[in-house]
Amino acid sequence: MNSGSRVEAFLEMMSAERGASENTLAAYRRDLEDASGYMARKGAGLATATSSDLRAWIDEIAARGFASSSQARMLSAARQFFKFLYAEGLRSDDPTAVIDPPRKGRSLPRTMQEDAVAKLLQRAEVETKDAPDDAAVLAAIRLQALVETLYATGLRVSELVALPVSVALRDERFFVVRGKGSKDRMVPLSTKARSALKAWLAVRKGVPRFGESPYLFPSSSEAGHVPRQVFARELKGLAARAGVPAAKVSPHVLRHAFASHLLQNGADLRTVQQLLGHADISTTQIYTHVLENRLVELVSKHHPLADPH
Repeated sequence: MNSGSRVEAFLEMMSAERGASENTLAAYRRDLEDASGYMARKGAGLATATSSDLRAWIDEIAARGFASSSQARMLSAARQFFKFLYAEGLRSDDPTAVIDPPRKGRSLPRTMQEDAVAKLLQRAEVETKDAPDDAAVLAAIRLQALVETLYATGLRVSELVALPVSVALRDERFFVVRGKGSKDRMVPLSTKARSALKAWLAVRKGVPRFGESPYLFPSSSEAGHVPRQVFARELKGLAARAGVPAAKVSPHVLRHAFASHLLQNGADLRTVQQLLGHADISTTQIYTHVLENRLVELVSKHHPLADPH
């Protein structure tokens, strides 16, 4: 079995046994193909690479300008691959075990202020009333439903666009979403989000080609639902029309805004972890700067010895 076949076997295992999403599998494939290409240029195969070979690969991708976070991700893909080979008895060692991950600087998530999100949501609502024709009305109502639901729930964009139509049919304050690793979690729906979904469901019924789709936001795309890239593009357009810098707006930024605004208004880190679907609270701790600011403000306002000025 050559290196390419072993990579395919690894990806098949990640899909069948670990429930890895298509996006995760595509990322693993890209990173392992990069490593395999490097090894081939050096006259070696990925499956037989040594620790020295892999260190040289990491040094090479660093020289190509990859950020330390990207280097760490690529090394993580290699680790998973070699753990698989070891577990299957295809190697007697794991060459990644002695490689330290690249040091990552602490980067704060890009987010939006509450007033900027409010402008975005207000513009989305206005456009549902000012649309010039039926096609524009349909697009505007769908976009409002997507944006309101994203900010109300903090879903990953891949989770949002693939929501089942049953979410809107039930009209409940919470629904269950299946996230990474096929893990289910409960997320909230605000009154405004539920109202926007009702409006979308009403116009969706009038589109014959959408009638049999199991997706809340159906499309003629290969996936059967609105592609992530289409929503991201529409969101940037909405931001520009709302007077919010479009370059600073994306579905992921709105997800960060959901988490940051919850923490700013009193939510605890563990609750936000559960709502975001983070397997480990260390992932959620990128938001600790928000908690730090809130704690400083609380102490300043309420501690008996705090400076009154």
